[in-house]
Amino acid sequence: MKNLSKEIINRINQISTPVKIMHVCGSHEHTIMENGLRTLLPKEVEVIAGPGCPVCCVPSREIDEALELIDKGVTITTFGDILKVPGSNHSLADAKSVGGDVRVVYGITNAVELAHEINNEVVFIAAGFETTAPTTACEILSTPPGNFSVLSSHRRIPPALKFLIRSGQTNLDALIEPGHVGTIIGLKPFEVFSNEYNIPQVMAGFNPLDILMGIYMILRQIKNDEAKIDNEYNRAVKDEGNQMAQLAIEEVFKVESREWRGFPKIPNSILEIRDEFAQFNAREKFDIDVKEVKEAPKGCICGPILRGVAKPEDCKLFRKECNPAHPIGACMVSKEGTCNISHRYSI
Repeated sequence: MKNLSKEIINRINQISTPVKIMHVCGSHEHTIMENGLRTLLPKEVEVIAGPGCPVCCVPSREIDEALELIDKGVTITTFGDILKVPGSNHSLADAKSVGGDVRVVYGITNAVELAHEINNEVVFIAAGFETTAPTTACEILSTPPGNFSVLSSHRRIPPALKFLIRSGQTNLDALIEPGHVGTIIGLKPFEVFSNEYNIPQVMAGFNPLDILMGIYMILRQIKNDEAKIDNEYNRAVKDEGNQMAQLAIEEVFKVESREWRGFPKIPNSILEIRDEFAQFNAREKFDIDVKEVKEAPKGCICGPILRGVAKPEDCKLFRKECNPAHPIGACMVSKEGTCNISHRYSI
């Protein structure tokens, strides 16, 4: 592995050119930082993090919706790293500390099991990109108990990338696409970025060699004056993706437009539960109506970090008031968050 990584780095150096590459995966950022990959690259090859953390992208509005449900006596179930994601004024951890029924589960299956066991309404916060949406869809199709419903926070990666490209803020030249999303939706949804915007892309896996090879493949495209999506992660990602998972998503979810944390409303970027399954849609079931929303805690620049226009070190709160033990912004909460990763692995 050591010799192979040296060979890839040598090849990168041979064809290196000024380029800004954005990846959109918290696992990619973790691998890059843990292994010091940026220090191995030529200075002109810049790799920046984008909106690759699904927990970080959950906006204040959706946390506020869950807090409204807690006020109504509903049992909220969620992943542990969502507990401290800030809403407008409070987090789920704050609500739990004053008696709110908030329970950490490993997945939606555990939440359904809990609904079978207790005599109370149970809502699962279904956060995640296309990777986790099939699991939510399958549980809904399995007809869970009547006291169970879902607050969908599922988001679609390609529309967010289209927004970033068209905004012109990030000025990205190339993309490393998230392998886990690719296992579900395949390569086709990403082709538009090469065909219409002339952006080289690579679908990459998660170990250091995957990422180094992905960078080399991008530079090779640039050298050959190409713009396409190469599949470095072909051991897991097929061109067509997982068609059974796609069918489950299509059956249960409809595509809507809504804001992400740090983003305005992004067209066609949200997976919301279809009307046919409204009894399992917590927004419909409990008539949730959040009006006034405060997006970011004072001083937090999580939004610009998620958009790739700022780095954690640019934030005045980073490593001071904001740290993993006391996260102020969403990017410091999750272990997939750019700030959390940078806090753990940068000097």
